[in-house]
Amino acid sequence: MTRTIAELEGRGVRAVRLLYTDLHGIARGKDIPISKFEGLAEEGVAFCAAVMSTDLRHTPVIGGEEGYIDFAVRPDLSTLRVVPWQPDVAWCVGDARLADGSGPAPTCPRGLLARVTARYAEHGLTPIVGPELEFFLLERDAAAPGGLRRYVDELSRVYTVGPISDPRGIVLDMLYACEQLDLRVFAANHEFMNSQYEINVEHSEALDAADRAFLLKTAVKELAARQGMLATFMGKPFNDQGGSGFHVHLSLANEEGANVFDDPAGLGEVRSRVVAGILEHGPALMALLAPTVNAYKRLVPDSLAPTHVNWGLDNRTAFVRVPHEHGRRSRVEVRGGDGSAAAHLVVAGLLLAGLDGIERSLELPDPVRGDAYRAESGAALPRDLGAALDALEADDYLRSALGEGLVETFFAVKRFELDRFAQWVTDWELDEYARHL
Repeated sequence: MTRTIAELEGRGVRAVRLLYTDLHGIARGKDIPISKFEGLAEEGVAFCAAVMSTDLRHTPVIGGEEGYIDFAVRPDLSTLRVVPWQPDVAWCVGDARLADGSGPAPTCPRGLLARVTARYAEHGLTPIVGPELEFFLLERDAAAPGGLRRYVDELSRVYTVGPISDPRGIVLDMLYACEQLDLRVFAANHEFMNSQYEINVEHSEALDAADRAFLLKTAVKELAARQGMLATFMGKPFNDQGGSGFHVHLSLANEEGANVFDDPAGLGEVRSRVVAGILEHGPALMALLAPTVNAYKRLVPDSLAPTHVNWGLDNRTAFVRVPHEHGRRSRVEVRGGDGSAAAHLVVAGLLLAGLDGIERSLELPDPVRGDAYRAESGAALPRDLGAALDALEADDYLRSALGEGLVETFFAVKRFELDRFAQWVTDWELDEYARHL
């Protein structure tokens, strides 16, 4: 590590920003002077573990019963990268471990994903993941509803680039910065909704891909903030627009590096079983894929987001899409994810479901053909967060595989969120009832 520190100092780095993901997918961390980083890295940097049970309104939902104990975040030096828009700072992703060093913190999503990939390694398989994230770019405006207005608010700008859809070059600058940050980005464009954008990242091994998705969200939010703007990955921020998804492309490599999903005759045995496992646990997975009250407002017919537990060949109306491509591009795409989802939890959950399909040799049902919204093939996905949490609670395999410590914390935070929402009087209710009833 001494050599790494010297190299960073030689590049003008003065501080390391140690980052880790919480259960919301938010980047938490501390800035550490470069002179102190080596010593702290060996010991781990202490944080109050209740941060993992703190909701988005600043309430530590659980933790007091243990006395608000610590955990220690240990940096993964392979994730060190200098921040191009703040070149005296390097980012480093870490894992939360028990304070006494005896093992991983049960609530650490990154540690969970590492354990899941180790289970695949026992089968001689390496999960390969391609994250695909959309976000809205917004201006702060006190006169606008919610204090936010859209950066570009014109219809039919999908797949456009340049000043017509990015007049100040902000998204293009984000693309440049993320490339310099070594997030392996390869394209950016305006997406279907007004002021909605996507920055594409390459596929890689699961932990690296989840790290890069996590850092992409962090970078986009930070770069927007530097412009006095807000980038949100919230699923559906506007009533007159569709939502932002988090699509996940999955494949598996064998010990020789070959894609085991590739089968010129069709899906092949392994891919069929992975898809069958994802479908088997589809309702429960939605608690991870769509983890907010708002997320379910985008899961409606004709939205290009799924409504039923099904799969289809190159069908973007299905829960799982199997593209027609073969060779190294053979894969499956899970389309139920919401932009607000935590990358490490999403990938871990999908891989666990796929692994169950492999280990139990689950059979794949017939694909949905044509418009899945009209066919209504497969069971309906949960219609709200409460139903999704109930489905996860009832899924013994997935709940056990995720770990009781993580799941119970996730349940506590999300049930608390639901209770707060149930008691909140919304603008819709005032508009609907106040003048008439």
